[in-house]
Amino acid sequence: MRWIVSISRRAWRQLTSMRTALVLLFLLAVAAIPGSVLPQRNVSPEKVRQYLQDNTEWGPTLDRFFFFDVYASPWFSAIYLLLFTSLVGCLVPRFRSHLVAMLRKPPAAPARFSRLPASAEDLPAAPAADVVAALRRRRFRTVVRTPSDGVTEISAEKGYLKETGNLVFHFALLSLLIGVAYGSWFGWHGNRLLIQGQDFAFCNTLLNYDEHALGAQVGEGDLPRFCLRMDKFAATYLDNGQPVTYKADITATQHGRSSTHVLQVNDPLRLDGANVSLLGHGYAPVLRYTDKYGKTHENVSAFLPKDGMLTSDGVATFPDVNLNPSTGTRDEKSQIGFSGVYLPTLPSDPSVSSSAFPAEKDPRLMLQPYRGVLGFDAGAPLSVYTLDQRQIDAKRLSKFGEPFMLKPGEKGTLPDGTTVEFVRTEQWISISIRHDPGQPIVLVGASALLVGLLGSLTGKRRRVFFRITPTGMSAGGLPRGDYPGFAEEFAAIVAAVTPAAPVPSQMAQTDVKEVV
Repeated sequence: MRWIVSISRRAWRQLTSMRTALVLLFLLAVAAIPGSVLPQRNVSPEKVRQYLQDNTEWGPTLDRFFFFDVYASPWFSAIYLLLFTSLVGCLVPRFRSHLVAMLRKPPAAPARFSRLPASAEDLPAAPAADVVAALRRRRFRTVVRTPSDGVTEISAEKGYLKETGNLVFHFALLSLLIGVAYGSWFGWHGNRLLIQGQDFAFCNTLLNYDEHALGAQVGEGDLPRFCLRMDKFAATYLDNGQPVTYKADITATQHGRSSTHVLQVNDPLRLDGANVSLLGHGYAPVLRYTDKYGKTHENVSAFLPKDGMLTSDGVATFPDVNLNPSTGTRDEKSQIGFSGVYLPTLPSDPSVSSSAFPAEKDPRLMLQPYRGVLGFDAGAPLSVYTLDQRQIDAKRLSKFGEPFMLKPGEKGTLPDGTTVEFVRTEQWISISIRHDPGQPIVLVGASALLVGLLGSLTGKRRRVFFRITPTGMSAGGLPRGDYPGFAEEFAAIVAAVTPAAPVPSQMAQTDVKEVV
C-alpha cells in the first residue's frame, strides 16, 4: 500500500510540474494540426464525405482514429484534460506561495553584506526615518528592526509584479481552456445559403441548415427563434476584379418584430442568442423548362464559384416534368437535368473558359442537358451542386444532345423539341450563424494573458538592506532573478539615502566666485 502512495505522489509531482505543462501544451498544438489540415464533420460533412471517396486507402484509417472529428476525439480530450489538470495542480501551490510571500514581511538583513551581489560599506549614518521615506518613495515595502541597542536594520523588498504577472498569464491560459471547453459544450453553429428574391425566409431550425453542429449540451429546442430573408445584395470591385465591398440587406424577424440590417464582411449581425456573419457570394441562374406537354417548370439553383472571377458551376434539375395530362403518369426515365457553367462576363478570347470579371457585364450560361433517372428516389444522400455520378456510371442518366450557350432571355432547344430558357440570375450569399457562450471568457482570458505577459517581462524582484550604527551605515542588495541593471539601481538608492557631505565655507565662496 505504501508503494502505491509513493508512486501516486511521484506521478502527481511529475504531472503538475511546469515542464510537463509545457510538453502537454506543445502536444495540444500538434494534435490540433489535423483539425486544421483535414476537413471536419462538425464544420463540413460534405467535404469529409468527398475526402473519403477520393482517398479510399487512407481515408477509412484516418476516420477510425478520429482525424475527421479531432476536437471530439478521445486522444485530443485526454491531452486537453491532462493539460487542464497539470495547470491547476501547478498554479494553485504557486498562487498560495506567492500570496504568503506578499503578506509576509521582508526578511531580516544578513550578517555580512559583502557576500551579497551589491554592497556598500562605511557610509555616513542617516536617520532611519529618512532611509525608510526614501525607500517608500521608490515603492519598496519596508520593515525596521532593532536587533541590539544602537543598531537599526531596515529590510526592503520590491518587484512582486513579475511573479504576479506570471501567475496572471498562466491563469489566463487556464481560462482560455475553460472558455473553449464551455463554448464547445454549450455552443452551436450552422451554415446556410440565401438566394435574393425568394419570398420565403430562412428560420432557425436544424432542417433549414445546409450544415450544422450542436454542442454536447445543446438540443434543437435550445436554438433561438428567428427568421432571415435576403432582400438585396450589392458588390463593388476594382478594375482587376478584386472585391472591395460586399453588402447584403437582411430582414430579421425575432420576438415578433422585424428589422432591416446591412450585413457586411467582418461586420456580423448580432441577434439575441446568435451572430450572423457573411461568408461568401455567388450567382444563381433562373431556368424555365417547357416539357413536351407544354407545361413550364422554373428552377433557381445556386452555382458555386471556382475562381476569383466568379466562374461558377452547378446543376439545375427538373424531376417532375413530362406528366401526361390525360393519364396522370410520367416516365421516370424522362427526368431532365442540366450541368452548367456560368460566366458573369464573357472573355474576349474564345479559348478562355473562365470569366473575365466577377460582375455581370456580359453574362453567359453554358448548359449540358441530361435525361434519365436523376436519383432522387434512390434514398442515398445527393449533392445539390452536382448530378448523381452513380446514375451516370450506370447509364441511367446520360447526355441528351449537345451543350449550348445562352444569354439572359435566350432559349435552347433539346432533341425532343422541349426548350429551356435562361431567364435571369439572382445573387446568393452564404452565411454562418453561430452562438459561442465561451467567447466572453476567451476574450477576458486573452486580455489577461497579454497583461500578465507584460507584467512578467517587465517586473524585477529585488531586496535591499541597510544597517545603521552610531558610527556609520552599510547597505546590501540582492536581485531575485536575472536583473542586469540592478547595480545601477542599487547605487542610485544608496546615493538617495546617504547624507550629503558638508561643503567648506571657503570652497563654497570660491565656487561662487568662479560661477560669477
